[in-house]
Parts: sequence; structure tokens; C-alpha cells
Amino acid sequence: MPTKRLSMRRIRELLRLKHAQGLSERQIATALGISKGAVGDYLSRARAAGLRWPLPPELDDDDALELLLFPGIVGSRRPGRPIPDWAWIDRELRRPGVTRALLWEEYRAAHPGGYGYSWFCSGFEAWKGRVRPTMRQRHQGGEKVFVDFAGDTIDVIDPTTGEVRPAKLFVAAMGRRWGGDGAAIGRRWGHRAASTPRPGRARAWRTGSAPTSTC
Repeated sequence: MPTKRLSMRRIRELLRLKHAQGLSERQIATALGISKGAVGDYLSRARAAGLRWPLPPELDDDDALELLLFPGIVGSRRPGRPIPDWAWIDRELRRPGVTRALLWEEYRAAHPGGYGYSWFCSGFEAWKGRVRPTMRQRHQGGEKVFVDFAGDTIDVIDPTTGEVRPAKLFVAAMGRRWGGDGAAIGRRWGHRAASTPRPGRARAWRTGSAPTSTC
């Protein structure tokens, strides 16, 4: 006979014991009267949903939490709170100028009683993790710098002449704690940024200090 699923209240307690109290899976199993395997399953579901402790206020709603932990198994019990079409949202986000906040506003305009923005983002991240699993790469902090140009150009205004010139925004990030950026006027950085040191990249190396922990 299959084990009855824990209530959302008890799942929150399980997450609290793990993340706030630091208990082992065996200790949690004893405290809640369930098997160690069941504890592992709930924790795996929480990781797949991208949940962090403490849970955001919107997940005080049992329906919202259940939909993140058990996608495809349960549906919304409230007709006015449909689950967004994540595949459509994913396609829309690839269009220039489209943001999650804009798509959420459209969703709420169509469904005023729908889910909040925090749940919307968490739900989308959980969906991406299921349909596009990625491999996490570990590296020593400070070992590598990641560089790229960021999307559309920006306008740079000469304070003396008022001339407006388009610039590409160059972004460099090392580890998770700091980054550098710079504007490249015209196209002179465009095709060589990946192989040739440039002022923006040099400035990124000079500013801040890289983390030393693995990330």
C-alpha cells in the first residue's frame, strides 16, 4: 500500500528541520514518523522546484506549494488560478525587451486571482529544470572570468558636444560575487572580444577581489 503523502504543513516542517535546524535525513524521518527514503524524496522535489529556506510568503498557500512540489500530479483546485503555459512563456522570453515581470502582469490581467510574481518565477524555474536539465560545472572561485556583450546597444552621450553614439555593453563576471562592465563604442570590439584583452576586460580584472571558495 503506497505511503500517504504528507500535508503541506508537514512538508514545510520537514524543510525547516533540514535547513533551519540542520538535522540529517534519518533524524527528520524519526521526528516526522516517516521513512528516510520519503524524506529524501521530498527534499529532492524541493531542490527540483528551486525552493530555498525560508520559503517566500506566497508559498504559505498550500495550493501554490503543492503545484511546485508535485507538478503534473495535481492541478490547480481553483478555476481562477490556472497554471501559466510555461512553454509559451519560454518562447516569449526570447524576444527582445520581454521580461518575466511583463509576462506575469499579462497573466494577472487575464486572471486577477492568479498566482503572485514570486510563485510565477519559481514555477517557471522548476519547469525549465524539468524540460531542460543542465549540468552544474564546479570551478575554483577566481580561476575563470566569464565575458560577453549584453544584448542591445546603449546610447553614450558626449557631455561636451552632446553627440550620441551607440555602444555595446561589455560584462565580465568572476565567480558569483562581483563583476565588471564597460561600454565599447561602435564595432571595434565586436568580433575580437573573446580572444583579445581590451580595456573593459582589464578593468574587470583590476576591480574587486575574487572569491576563493568553490562555486
